[in-house]
Amino acid sequence: MENRRVVVTGIGAVSPLGNDAKSTWESMKAGRSGISLIESMDTSEYSVKIGGEVRGFDHTRYFSNPKDARRMDRYAHLSIAAAQMALAESGLIEGEVDRDRIGVMLGSGIGGLGTLEANHTALLKRSPSRVSPFTIPMMISNIASGVFSMEHGFGGPNMAIVTACATANHSIGEAWRMIKFGDADAFVAGGAEAAILPMGLAGFGNMRALSIRNDDPTAASRPFDSGRDGFVMGEGAGVVVVEEMEYAKKRGATILAELTGYGLSADAYHLTSPHPEGLGAARCMDMALKHAGRNPEDVQYVNAHGTSTPQGDICETKAIKKTFGNWAKEGLVVSSTKSMTGHLLGAAGGVEILACINAIRDGVIPPTINLENQDPECDLDYCANTAREVEITAALSNSFGFGGHNASLLVEKYESKFG
Repeated sequence: MENRRVVVTGIGAVSPLGNDAKSTWESMKAGRSGISLIESMDTSEYSVKIGGEVRGFDHTRYFSNPKDARRMDRYAHLSIAAAQMALAESGLIEGEVDRDRIGVMLGSGIGGLGTLEANHTALLKRSPSRVSPFTIPMMISNIASGVFSMEHGFGGPNMAIVTACATANHSIGEAWRMIKFGDADAFVAGGAEAAILPMGLAGFGNMRALSIRNDDPTAASRPFDSGRDGFVMGEGAGVVVVEEMEYAKKRGATILAELTGYGLSADAYHLTSPHPEGLGAARCMDMALKHAGRNPEDVQYVNAHGTSTPQGDICETKAIKKTFGNWAKEGLVVSSTKSMTGHLLGAAGGVEILACINAIRDGVIPPTINLENQDPECDLDYCANTAREVEITAALSNSFGFGGHNASLLVEKYESKFG
């Protein structure tokens, strides 16, 4: 089988930093925080009162039928909105295309938690008859992917991956694999999450995974800083359109970047904690480089998983040093955009691949904000507090999830010196 190259032609995003990809990226470059006191629910009885909420967003404009929007959970609203934006930028369906060769891979780590909460309350406080007949399709994690394929008549492979916080990267990576294998010519792929809800906040909060820096929300997410005390939960969606290169060129698409490598692995270690030496994460990054045929020194930027948890940031630092060796300190720049967005869980990788692609395009690495006292065990260059101009030809995006799920994506400047 020929080596089919895969390129990115569209990006869509909804995040705490903006309701589209452009505003999200501009906020990242400016080092703005999207974290604030939660407004969507009463947090008076919760230890955690902060989050990265999507605000002022009208999802109805992305649905041709308003009835469809009412029958979907918020996570699906965000997912489909980002997917519509990515599809519009790509111009994929502006001409004649074989829609049976276009796939959809829109995942979610948690799915329709809001729908589950609301209908469980109706069941307990009212009666079984008050549970909506749409409860099941609204809460399952595959429905955004299914509905988007129905909306556009895409008859190619259609799946929804659920790997916690690695969901979006796995979705994009598996789309890459299917295109390379010849099962599709293009994919709409990414992830979405909307879990800033009573169950989400209580669940993560009670396991002491979340920051309780409630009196200073914008400074709460502080990856690699010695004062970090947990991640800040965010919500949103990030989606890309990926295509086989010749297919994209033939239709005259604007190519934003080339997706050259994808790595995946398991920690096989612990329910929620990463391997203390970062072994699974290192294997994952190694695989992405191997698939791309690249050496460590070919990569200038790593968008770290960097959640701002005490253990996770150290483990990822160890993993980066295992994979990149001397280059980790000699030439690599690392940053965590979660310092600004919070942790978007299953949507994280979809928004962070946006950061990598735009960093390559603009020659700007977005900062890790709130990095005031760097943890001695986190001893790399994390682009502290201010964006930096760097010529970038290749960038790696990491996403690691509960259950030991790891996924890394390598994107490169299209037709760069490596191409």
